[in-house]
Amino acid sequence: PPITSPTASTVWNVGDTQTVTWSTANLPTNVTNPDGMLILGYVANGSENLMLQSPLATNLSYSVGQAQITVPSVPTGNNYIVVLFGDSGNASPQFTI
Repeated sequence: PPITSPTASTVWNVGDTQTVTWSTANLPTNVTNPDGMLILGYVANGSENLMLQSPLATNLSYSVGQAQITVPSVPTGNNYIVVLFGDSGNASPQFTI
């Protein structure tokens, strides 16, 4: 499902609790993998670099449409993305931490 928040204008602060949201409008009727996972990543040199070893959240139900996470301690940057993994991977726009 497409991520609806964070958006390109979003700014997160390390240690804050944030809500990541995604659209539930067009969920497939037969989801092959009902448990999603949120991954933080960043874009560098045109490539997505995902922090797979430290997911923001796991065992997410797509139908809920949101998850609360704690912003991890990462270097300041404006090229971060959140990716919703599972049945299909969808990335947010780049945003700032």
